[in-house]
Amino acid sequence: MMKTSDFNFDLPQELIAQDPLEDRSSSRLMVLNKESGEITHRIFHDITEYLQPGDCLVINDTKVIPARLIGTKEDTGAHIEILLLKRKENDVWETLVKPGKKCRPGARVVFGNGELKAEIVDVLEDGNRLVHFEYEGIFEEVLDRLGQMPLPPYITHKLQDKNRYQTVYAKYQGSAAAPTAGLHFTNELLKQIEDMGVNIARVTLHVGLGTFRPVKVENVLEHHMHSEYYNVTETAAKLINDTKRNGGRIIAVGTTSTRTLESVADDNGVIHPGCGNTEIFIYPGYKFKAIDCLITNFHLPESTLLMLVSALAGKDHIMAAYEEAVKERYRFFSFGDAMFIC
Repeated sequence: MMKTSDFNFDLPQELIAQDPLEDRSSSRLMVLNKESGEITHRIFHDITEYLQPGDCLVINDTKVIPARLIGTKEDTGAHIEILLLKRKENDVWETLVKPGKKCRPGARVVFGNGELKAEIVDVLEDGNRLVHFEYEGIFEEVLDRLGQMPLPPYITHKLQDKNRYQTVYAKYQGSAAAPTAGLHFTNELLKQIEDMGVNIARVTLHVGLGTFRPVKVENVLEHHMHSEYYNVTETAAKLINDTKRNGGRIIAVGTTSTRTLESVADDNGVIHPGCGNTEIFIYPGYKFKAIDCLITNFHLPESTLLMLVSALAGKDHIMAAYEEAVKERYRFFSFGDAMFIC
């Protein structure tokens, strides 16, 4: 049996990065050879030395919405926090409401000076709530004025600049968390990579908060993966398939791009365009169909993301690399340093 506790490691609290670096591309980069387990310490912008003309870099162009709304209950003035999870039809969203017990169906919440109002419509099985919003104008613009970035639970500092929890290529709104491996790229670095003859394919996967959900079962195989929406265009699929056919490598930027590609690849590794929801759970023993290499951050102990990277590089190589990262004082999680598994 594969146990969740097999993916535990000791992480000193002070190694959890609380703030983004001034310069995105100057974070550290650990290069891990997935065959030998050999480790090299570099700086992120040195990634160009590990890319080759004809390779394809696959990035996730989802955009994080400022999904955290803080308001007051219309009748009592009690403080209520609503976190947007998934957009439904007609201005209804699936949300996480705190404190939930004060918000039964029919309860109304006011945000800002009343330019946004919400009514609780229904309570779902898992305790999430369906909420209907009322506003004038364009919802995204109202949200931009009133919402805060929904930073992960382990980041306690307030983010000074909203854009630092966004990749420079973020385009399609819908994520409750950033695809953080992409935070290391600057526009200059991406241009340098393109000028080298590396293809850049854009896919979309809207990252849900389930990405932070701990694995609560000891038997890994019993964990139920959260569902996330993806979209792979014909253009992206063609670029990736052509790269493979021409002998180039597919390099996923982040576990989100990885999960997207592995969800739409057939057994021969051919990528099929389309959109839908994926619940793919990748853990050791999984045979990768689409990707060759992965750029990723350092993940939480016992997380599904740590299991995914262990599937690619081997659990022993990954756990040894993480031990080395702790020893070398790498910065962990969303605003932390990067790893290139190749």
